[in-house]
Amino acid sequence: MPTATSQVVSQLQRSIARAIYGKEDAIQLALVTLLARGHLLIEDVPGVGKTTLAQAIAKSFHCSFQRIQFTSDLLPSDVLGVSVYNPESREFEFRSGPIFCKRRSRRRNQPHHPAHAIRASRSHERSTGHRRRQDASVAAAISRHRHAESRRASRHLPASRIATRPLFDAHQNGLSSHETEREILRKRVGDNPIDSLESIADISDVMAMQDAVAHVKVDSSLHDYALEIVNRTRKSEQLNLGVSPRGTLMLQRAAQARAFLDGRDYCLPDDFKQLAVSVFSHRVVASSRHASLQKKSETTDSVLRDIVESVPVPL
Repeated sequence: MPTATSQVVSQLQRSIARAIYGKEDAIQLALVTLLARGHLLIEDVPGVGKTTLAQAIAKSFHCSFQRIQFTSDLLPSDVLGVSVYNPESREFEFRSGPIFCKRRSRRRNQPHHPAHAIRASRSHERSTGHRRRQDASVAAAISRHRHAESRRASRHLPASRIATRPLFDAHQNGLSSHETEREILRKRVGDNPIDSLESIADISDVMAMQDAVAHVKVDSSLHDYALEIVNRTRKSEQLNLGVSPRGTLMLQRAAQARAFLDGRDYCLPDDFKQLAVSVFSHRVVASSRHASLQKKSETTDSVLRDIVESVPVPL
């Protein structure tokens, strides 16, 4: 990684950490997600900084932030926007919704995935009426980068989603330690730390880092290692559904992003091993014979950890 880029990454991590105390692992996973061109789902108890993390990342990257509340009465127009008639011009004008901002936080109160949100997450494209629309930042990016390569890159602008879902059971891993909470009390005597954060990078910096991540080398032995983990999820009697090919691709992308954040242009087995559970946990389904509905998420993580530990690490 070039020295300048390494400095930007370090500054980003320090900046976000000013708003999220004692959550270094969560910050790294969030940055891995962004640089891998993915999306992040955080399941944890209320009040541990899930939305604050999204806000801190957005501000550090000089991006806009919008929040979508996924309630049962949510309409497509609440996410995509709506066309409003202008009597002066005698035309309909499109008022964009929160899905068009460059970084979003979705609070999921129910296991409910509207089709328009899924399509936006996968294709970075939205449909309203008979028109297809991309992020508002696409036009600006193309105007700054006229050559064909930048036009292709504009399809993958960092418009990522952080979805949060509160948990209300006794399994509260997200709560901070005594020392961390005391530090929070000491520092949060004034204004919200989000307000004091400064932008460290912008859209072009994110795109450059995402392009660099795509060129991080992955040895063929690591391909075999990842595929062995995936195959064991498909054969496990404790899982009704194993990891799909898309899941395998996302693990590789995440591993490349982790290597990049560590300043390497090549992946190590540990990049795959440390991220496998985080990348795969929502992509597999635990067998009802091995878990109750309330504890399926815990069972899934446990099964995945056992599978990852059972696969020999390539030398």
